[in-house]
Amino acid sequence: MQIRLYGTQGCHLCDEARAKLEQTRIAYTYLDIIDDDGLFARYGMRIPVILRTDGAELGWPFNLSELMRFLEYR
Repeated sequence: MQIRLYGTQGCHLCDEARAKLEQTRIAYTYLDIIDDDGLFARYGMRIPVILRTDGAELGWPFNLSELMRFLEYR
């Protein structure tokens, strides 16, 4: 399952979400929403957001155990 983290530079919440993802040791792709008008329109006020390939999203705030449950779904 591919995991994406949507965020942007200078977003301290995005940095926290990235740190939590790093703790899981699950591979993910980081996408900066500022580089894409469509992503900015969709996620601009909601970042950080984690997206699974099945389309499910986990929006901030979340703790590590909530993130793990979200990532364990396959």
